[in-house]
Amino acid sequence: MTQTLELAQSRLLTPTGMGLSEIDQAFSRLMGPGVDFGDLYFQHSRRESWTVEDGIVKDGAHSIEQGVGVRAISGERTGFAYSDDIRSDALIDSAAAARAISRDGGTHAAGHRIAVAGRQLYAPEDPIEGMAPETKVAALREIDAFLRAADPRVKQVVVSLMGAVDTMLVARSDGVLAADVRPLVRFNVQVYVEENGRRESGYAGCGGRYSYGHLFQDDKPRATAREALRQALVSLEAEDAPAGVMPVVLGPGWPGVLLHEAVGHGLEGDFNRKGTSVYSNRIGQRVAAPGVTIVDDGTLAGRRGSLNVDDEGTVTQCTTLIEDGILRGYLQDTLNARLMGMAPTGNGRRESFAHLPMPRMTNTYMLAGNHDPAEMIASVERGLYAPNFGGGQVDITSGKFVF
Repeated sequence: MTQTLELAQSRLLTPTGMGLSEIDQAFSRLMGPGVDFGDLYFQHSRRESWTVEDGIVKDGAHSIEQGVGVRAISGERTGFAYSDDIRSDALIDSAAAARAISRDGGTHAAGHRIAVAGRQLYAPEDPIEGMAPETKVAALREIDAFLRAADPRVKQVVVSLMGAVDTMLVARSDGVLAADVRPLVRFNVQVYVEENGRRESGYAGCGGRYSYGHLFQDDKPRATAREALRQALVSLEAEDAPAGVMPVVLGPGWPGVLLHEAVGHGLEGDFNRKGTSVYSNRIGQRVAAPGVTIVDDGTLAGRRGSLNVDDEGTVTQCTTLIEDGILRGYLQDTLNARLMGMAPTGNGRRESFAHLPMPRMTNTYMLAGNHDPAEMIASVERGLYAPNFGGGQVDITSGKFVF
């Protein structure tokens, strides 16, 4: 048994006297005639956030949530029940409720438990316990003072810190038993500057799946604060953008949200199985310019979107979605992969134990090409360079998007 699996069991099952035998009892109630597949998803989620505005603590929040979700699948139908009470009787009741929807399908017994060894992309640690609250607040106040000393035009500073640890354990009717302990931290800073009656702001953030100690290494918070200040000062001298239709060159980093919205969501398996995506039934066809290769990679160490295993216990991978402009595949969870005759890609994601898994992105991005950035900019006689994006939305059926 792996360290992560032992930790997940001690956090999720042991406090109520449960173990693998109780999981098997739940499967005996869940599986049977009419149920093709079933799973139990246990989750314990702990989160905190701190906000310091102009040197004053404006918000400090802490929350704990836990529960279990039980799913029974019969063909394309899904029965689902959940409980925030992780005890044997509540688990049995949820299993009975989930099974009640299934009246057709084959007969499948639960398989022998096989522990899945997930990836080791981050340490199974709790960042919240790794630093005292007073130290966190002091670190945020230090950034406030740093920005005010950096430029006299700084009028307001809002600094925030978020930490979380999600512990999950999933048991499946095919015998898979997998667990993950997922740390996540985030540091954000927004700075407001003013000059000659004009007021502008800048925003920047950093974070990933690691501890607060790692977050504060190598001067990362100060570097993030300097970037927010730089954006605000540039905006003080900014002019209105020219109107009209023109080419746009995107910078690296957050402009990738365009790819996330305009391309990534349309390649999620459930939309394509239902035929509601502009990419439905187009595998093998050209959907982008030559040289464009897009991947979804859940195996990048420490990255926010990375997972050792997904929320169905499938080990994550790097999936090529578009290769040299040709559509090669979709993002899949177990259900949609089975119904489409494809393999799961490790993209089964749940909002929480109270929600069903869906095929969703991990880290989706375009691979580097053969052109130098300066060459791309030089090729545009008159256009715009966009170094940052704030967000957007997409209609996956038509492929139209707005940013």
